[in-house]
Amino acid sequence: MSPELIAKATEARKMALAPYSGFTVGAAMATPDGRIYTGCNIENASYGLSICAERVALWKALSEGAREFRAMVIVTDAEKLTTPCGACRQLLWEYCGDILIHLHSLKGADEEYRLADLFPVPFDSGSL
Repeated sequence: MSPELIAKATEARKMALAPYSGFTVGAAMATPDGRIYTGCNIENASYGLSICAERVALWKALSEGAREFRAMVIVTDAEKLTTPCGACRQLLWEYCGDILIHLHSLKGADEEYRLADLFPVPFDSGSL
């Protein structure tokens, strides 16, 4: 995975607002033409209104006109690598397809998956 994408996700993580869980996450996604969009998790006292780093990065990219994506990096400082939650997997599948997902921990662990491996039976437009 691109060291630049890992660095961008690591920097985005520093902007996370996680006063309740203390669990900060950064994400960076790349388009085929090299643009990078970042996001961090933002918590709210009403937990249902909190948002994941992956969705922040995705919304920023989509709102700027990006429509094709090649990879996403997710950075935490957890011992165990953190995969996208179910809601993020659904949205990533719908807007990005079978992109590469790179998980990185500041404690040294790295793994890569295709989104189809993390979300093997998705609900999408073909399900309607």
